Amino acid sequence: MEIITTLALKERLAELQGTEVCLQGWIRNHRKQKNMGFIDFYDGMCFKNPQVVYDNTIEGWEKVSTLHVGASITVVGTVVPSYKDPTTPEIQARTITLEGDCPEDYPLQPKRHSVEFLREIAYLRPRTRLFQAVFRIRSVAAMAIHTYFQDRGYVYVHTPLITSNDAEGAGNTFTVTTAKMGEKYDASEDFFGKPTSLAVTGQLEGETFAMAFSKIYTFGPTFRAENSNTKTHAAEFWMIEPEIAFCDLQQLMDVEEEFLKFVVKTVIEKCPDELEFLDKFTGGGLLDKLNGLTGSKCARVTHDEAITILRKAMENGTKFQFEPKYGEDTAKEHEKYLTEEYFHSPVFVYDWPKDIKAFYMYQNDDGKTVSAVDLLVPGAGELMGGSQRETRMDKLTERMDQLGISKESLDWYINLRKFGGCTHSGFGMGFERLLIYLTGVDNIRDVIPYARTPMNCEF
Repeated sequence: MEIITTLALKERLAELQGTEVCLQGWIRNHRKQKNMGFIDFYDGMCFKNPQVVYDNTIEGWEKVSTLHVGASITVVGTVVPSYKDPTTPEIQARTITLEGDCPEDYPLQPKRHSVEFLREIAYLRPRTRLFQAVFRIRSVAAMAIHTYFQDRGYVYVHTPLITSNDAEGAGNTFTVTTAKMGEKYDASEDFFGKPTSLAVTGQLEGETFAMAFSKIYTFGPTFRAENSNTKTHAAEFWMIEPEIAFCDLQQLMDVEEEFLKFVVKTVIEKCPDELEFLDKFTGGGLLDKLNGLTGSKCARVTHDEAITILRKAMENGTKFQFEPKYGEDTAKEHEKYLTEEYFHSPVFVYDWPKDIKAFYMYQNDDGKTVSAVDLLVPGAGELMGGSQRETRMDKLTERMDQLGISKESLDWYINLRKFGGCTHSGFGMGFERLLIYLTGVDNIRDVIPYARTPMNCEF
């Protein structure tokens, strides 16, 4: 007999009603009565899973009725209508075979567990409904990202994870070395003959490929040694970074908006059951937020205009913990006001103060700002950050000198301006930040399989 998945069962439910099928998976819950039993069955292929029903006429009744939660089983039975939900199949079991037993002290007993407890047993948490929903959405969102770029002719580039440059200039890098602890360090004797670290971004290498393929993107792990224990920071996370030749800042904002809406629409379309569950789990509002984003038009304001809006709000009685100031960064509360109170939509804030942005961003004619942009979204704040890249060699090298960035180690990057350079732009988006937005689960530790945070590198 052919073994089918719960996904195939759901998709072919009308056709399979009344027929005998074979399923393989695990027991999430097992409720036993005097002459009957009910098993909440799952195989990870479908969020809405069938209930397996059996009675005391089943072969091996005594053994079947003592099957433990967490055990793996093979079920052969007839597909019958469910009186609770016609869209969810039910299996009247003829045989249930134990494939792998599970002890009674199995940690995932059928009760609500805190996310903090589940982090301690992260190797088991994918079996819970919460994390089945989260990681299914992670998978679908990842595929949507590739689909968006591939369908539009972008080349997928694998940039190095070990690098000799700190593109962000912040110094928050993890050193990569073969030197023994305690020995005097000599870079010339190290594995690469120079100091190296884990990459904080693939942007600079991505720009070199954009100058050859016009449109490229990277999508892979990056690493930042920030000693931060907030809900939105991790030492290892995934980044999406497209780079586009012959593209200015305004065109970049068009791409960012289209890209985000495509990914969100895909998740809404392909994960309705998961989103319905997460909407309830997070207290409601998730579906409204996501549907609202896909139907809205992103506003666009300069940084100065945004600060003016915020300062006028203060004059009219709005209280902020941090005063919004021209020439300085915005705070979460400012992003929340702009997106949720003033524009009621996502907002692009562009032309940022030069002194708080990276060296590679295009310097505007005012001498004070750069062609940088942040996309702020309701319910999450900053989701993407991008810029038009500096294409004038003298401006780029002058800025590098001001910030003390080595021109010698980045001569290859500077040379892009000499060898057929052109206007080009790109943005970066932390994948886990997007997943926090898509799932409503507010801690980065719960949207990545095994979180790497300060003082934590388990599993």
